[in-house]
Amino acid sequence: MQLQIQHLIPIPLREKIQSRTSGIWNQQVVFGPGEWVKIKAPSGTGKTTLMNMLYKVRHDYEGDILWGIRNLKEINGVTLAEKRQNEVSVIFQDMRLFPNLTARENIELKRVLGTQMYQANKIEEMAERLGILSILKQPAAICSYGEQQRIAIIRALMQPFKWLMMDEPFSHLDKENTAKAAALIAEECTKRGAGFILTDLDDDDHFAYTQHYTL
Repeated sequence: MQLQIQHLIPIPLREKIQSRTSGIWNQQVVFGPGEWVKIKAPSGTGKTTLMNMLYKVRHDYEGDILWGIRNLKEINGVTLAEKRQNEVSVIFQDMRLFPNLTARENIELKRVLGTQMYQANKIEEMAERLGILSILKQPAAICSYGEQQRIAIIRALMQPFKWLMMDEPFSHLDKENTAKAAALIAEECTKRGAGFILTDLDDDDHFAYTQHYTL
């Protein structure tokens, strides 16, 4: 599935955007199927705003976003839910875990929605790889930010997807845990032939990116 951004301008950031050059805002950009895209941006330039618009969490923008040949503004209700369950997955910067559910329960909710990609034992396998097997029975609320971030990563990988959207997905991880998480994400995206869009503050070599942009 191809993603397109057509002259996208977030209304709250309009004046700030007009005063600087961006590779994304107010541009025509095409992300081809299976591409690994890095968007670098300093704080306050709209990384989270962009990701929330691409996932249709925010609607306060001018321009258009296309999932495939369909304008995102026209995808609603059951169709939107199905696409989020089977075609587009997301790792939010603020994780958005259910605090009273255990780590495992947060992941399991995503695994069983829509088309089931993996059996339940895949949760333990991924958790062991990312070093959080021992906290799967803990409520998410008492897990550290680094643990929560790894829970959110595994949760996003539990579902089928053609695109994975990641908003600063390693911001609470040290170098070693970042390497483990990036390797798992790369393996899953390669297996599915899926693309991803990753936002971050700085350059990195976590992935073999096919496109780079500055926000």
